[in-house]
Amino acid sequence: MNTEAINIKIDPKTKKAAQKVAEDLGFSLSSLVKAYLRDLIKTKTVHFAIPEEPSQYLLKILAESDADIKAGRVRTFKNFAEEKRFLEEMIARDGKTSSN
Repeated sequence: MNTEAINIKIDPKTKKAAQKVAEDLGFSLSSLVKAYLRDLIKTKTVHFAIPEEPSQYLLKILAESDADIKAGRVRTFKNFAEEKRFLEEMIARDGKTSSN
């Protein structure tokens, strides 16, 4: 079988950690890289699972939203028409009060 070598540069810590995970799963690191490349060719897509960490801004907004919900400052609607009617009334009311 004809094969080619791919050389990549990676820090030793990452390589050792990846080898350990591969070994724990019962694979060699080389076999996992080969499988990934075959999947890349077949699907023409890249799959990475990167855990997202919420920003401090998002955490602040979520806390404010939670406080609004607990304080009863949240309005719910049965359907879009009801929501639209509410917003139109708010806009009309705001237009009347800001011109006075």
